[in-house]
Amino acid sequence: MNRFDRITVNPAVINGQPCIRGMRLTVKRVLEAVALYPDRSELHREYPELEADDILQALDFAACNLDDRVIPIEVA
Repeated sequence: MNRFDRITVNPAVINGQPCIRGMRLTVKRVLEAVALYPDRSELHREYPELEADDILQALDFAACNLDDRVIPIEVA
């Protein structure tokens, strides 16, 4: 089984950005939605097509594609 079997990349769909199961729902948008809707029931109301395994794979995919560089941020 492919570790990221729910993540698809197709140059014809959203300019080849990684998407969930071929839908026009990008991994980036899933990550933003998880941050915006920490309550999973609210998240599922907003994105009923999104399954729990989609969220887990999106998080795992993002973590695997980050490097370990520290990006400085301004502290208020």
